[in-house]
Amino acid sequence: MLRKATVDEIDAALPQTHCTQCGYAGCRPYAEAIARGEADIDRCPPGDDSGVATLAALLGMATKPYDRERGVHKPRAVAVIDEATCVGCTKCIQACPVDAIVGASRLMHGVIADECTGCELCIPPCPVDCISMRVVEPAVPDAAWRERVVLMANVGRQRFRSRNERLARDAAERAERLAARGVAVDGDPIAAAIARAQAKRRALDAGKT
Repeated sequence: MLRKATVDEIDAALPQTHCTQCGYAGCRPYAEAIARGEADIDRCPPGDDSGVATLAALLGMATKPYDRERGVHKPRAVAVIDEATCVGCTKCIQACPVDAIVGASRLMHGVIADECTGCELCIPPCPVDCISMRVVEPAVPDAAWRERVVLMANVGRQRFRSRNERLARDAAERAERLAARGVAVDGDPIAAAIARAQAKRRALDAGKT
């Protein structure tokens, strides 16, 4: 019997790799699409067939294999950057969905292994192919590994949310700066006008204090 599940319940059943193989920008957007009935439960290669079975049980549906056309299930891995080859272009930093890569322009970058979800999204944009994946999942997963998987999922969920909140703040601040100069925000004059009005109101409020 089909049952309604909350987005939080569905999201909790996903691996939080945010690899986008499901066709959505991360696990949370995919969970939201499932909850709306817009996406099937078989789109997550990192979750493997067992992940589909978990979602099926949660939603009262018949289970099935995950869609192999979306990718191959792989052991959990973390990204590693070759320090001698890295040119400090920041492209991997921009691509990471959980802010697990640190560095600055023209400086060597590094991966925070405990926060890397193994999504591999940092590999395609690297212009010098200096990023590889190191498998961290044991050949025979045990109880300790399963506990670690839960911990990694929680970290991935929190960091994905934090990154999106940071990007939203950065976009809002950029819009304010452009509006203060009378520049259209992303070519949208309406958005620029709204931003200018908000900036003017804040300035007026500040003048009253």
